[in-house]
Amino acid sequence: MTTRALLIDDHEMLLRGLRLILDTNDRVEVAATTTDGAEALNLARRYNVDVVVTDAAMPGTDGLGVVRTCKPHVPTLVLTTFDDANLVKDLLDAGASGYLLKDVSPEELANAIVATAQGGLVLDPRIARYAAGNPQLAILTPTERSVAEKVARGMSNQEIAGALFLAEGTVKNHVSALLRKLKARDRTVLALRLAKALGL
Repeated sequence: MTTRALLIDDHEMLLRGLRLILDTNDRVEVAATTTDGAEALNLARRYNVDVVVTDAAMPGTDGLGVVRTCKPHVPTLVLTTFDDANLVKDLLDAGASGYLLKDVSPEELANAIVATAQGGLVLDPRIARYAAGNPQLAILTPTERSVAEKVARGMSNQEIAGALFLAEGTVKNHVSALLRKLKARDRTVLALRLAKALGL
């Protein structure tokens, strides 16, 4: 199955280059490109994309704005030249599903796009150290991370469902996954571990 991607970068030449690179990979289809981050969600919906790939630093709506706009509708992979710790943290905290530096190989980029579309968290090994302070959270999908933040704040499944626009049964499934992944025996232990990991 082909993963449909929207590419966003304020440099037109880079967009063309990325499209040429990805057009050679049969697992990824570039459905649309834009230099305007403000168009992210509209284009993602119009072209029914599986993942948004965006630069971090752009005029107007930057990568952080794109991530915030697209979450929870479509996963976002940030592809940038910046490896600033604060930027990485802000983007991941906002819900980015991945963060890669632009000098990755074409195959690594395609793999990351597919993994992001499938709900994985993709981190360039060179910036993974910024998430190392939170190794427990690095194994969570973006939706699990969103649920985890609410659990850490003591919210019930019903409250979480309302806040994240999810079915209560879906939230229950995510909480079960969190209990398993973080090896917590009950919700109280889970909430305490998450609060510590999130610095709450």
